[in-house]
Amino acid sequence: IEQLRREGVTVFLVEQNANQALKLADRAYVLENGRIVMHDTGAALLTNPKVRDAYLGG
Repeated sequence: IEQLRREGVTVFLVEQNANQALKLADRAYVLENGRIVMHDTGAALLTNPKVRDAYLGG
């Protein structure tokens, strides 16, 4: 995935490991019941307290 990113290839990644996915993501979205409830950069969501508590084990 990192090599594709360096090559400028867009990747739509759906991943259960939210921690790893957010580390890779330029942009990220949080869905609940099929609706987008949050979106930001991967780095911003990785450090967001609400995201950390709900999806990353605090």
